[in-house]
Amino acid sequence: MDSPSATLRWPDLLPAHDRFDYRPITRRPDYAWPNGARLAVYIGFNIEHFAFGDGLGASIGPVSPHPDVLNHGWREYGNRVGAWRCLDLFDSLSLPTGTLINTALYDHCPELVQAFAARGDELIGHGHSNAERQGTLCEEAERALLLRCRESIARESGQHAAGWLSPWISESAITPDLLAETGYRYTLNWCHDDQPMRMRTRGGGSIWSVPYPQELNDIPMIVARQMDMRDFGAMVVDNFEEMRQQSRRQPLVMGLALHPYIVGQPYRLRHLRPVLEHLAAARDRGEIWFTTPGAIASHMDTLAAERPGDFA
Repeated sequence: MDSPSATLRWPDLLPAHDRFDYRPITRRPDYAWPNGARLAVYIGFNIEHFAFGDGLGASIGPVSPHPDVLNHGWREYGNRVGAWRCLDLFDSLSLPTGTLINTALYDHCPELVQAFAARGDELIGHGHSNAERQGTLCEEAERALLLRCRESIARESGQHAAGWLSPWISESAITPDLLAETGYRYTLNWCHDDQPMRMRTRGGGSIWSVPYPQELNDIPMIVARQMDMRDFGAMVVDNFEEMRQQSRRQPLVMGLALHPYIVGQPYRLRHLRPVLEHLAAARDRGEIWFTTPGAIASHMDTLAAERPGDFA
């Protein structure tokens, strides 16, 4: 008769990624953000382009056989209208964004990407299109995608992209390695912490993991959980106030992930406006550091150089 352990797939150690060690939030080195702030806040603004008649994409209604004009048109509203309305709101409050871009936008609506680049926003690699996943690619194809996106952003916008968010947060087992090897300094793919973490990569390298939200994110909350925008806005403010209180003991990062085809709808924008005004007021009082993911990674680079033992 088999022993009880023989029925378990992993009777001892579970498979592990070995990218970082476990260390609870209560046992971390202390530090501060610029100007002594304890909470860093950023907007991750996703502008995306989707293939017509094929591929993946968020849905407002039941998915139809292609061409699925209902869901494709809903997503395209973000590029034609929603993103521009959001940009006006960001401008009115002088809020920077970390703008996550599909490089297919350079073919489809380059003026939209240019509008964000012109205001000094950080451009973050987000694949070529959100119509397909990255994690299914072979190593050679994945490396080519990462290089192609960096080269496109540099050529078209004059920025050397430091960060990456995979379409649909889809990784292969070696995505962090390939990111480090193709010149990226941080990833937004992992949502495991409220502080930036250094991740190990092959060959003795490393890359920063900057927290990216899956709760303060309009797709899982509004699309998947069908939350009303009024409630989503209240949730963002509640999360911010709780993290501001927690940050008295340790520095934290709060990201807010937005998509213009969702929050750029007029009735949702009406509820996003007071939320961002609340965050901007805290910034103006000097209570937080309102920033971008790339600036967070750069600050961590500085800290790691000054205190290597704390951020190994």
